[in-house]
Amino acid sequence: MTKSELIQRLADRNPHLYVRDVERIVNTIFDEITDALTAGDRVELRGFGAFSARQREARVGRNPRTGESVTVNAKQMPFFKCGKELRERLNGK
Repeated sequence: MTKSELIQRLADRNPHLYVRDVERIVNTIFDEITDALTAGDRVELRGFGAFSARQREARVGRNPRTGESVTVNAKQMPFFKCGKELRERLNGK
């Protein structure tokens, strides 16, 4: 499902809301999650899961085209851990 499909599905389920308002709500939620991760916070949505940022250490990688060694800097990567309720729904329990 793409972001635009999510927005359309939510708008279809909530006919009292305009599509532009649903789009603004979805964008605000994603922006808040992004801002929290950028600030180093953890975002937990009970029953769904938790978003956090993890540090990846610097390493020596390899350019697949040329085979030469390349230094890859340390960086923050987003991480999602599935919640118990979501995991159970996915597994049919």
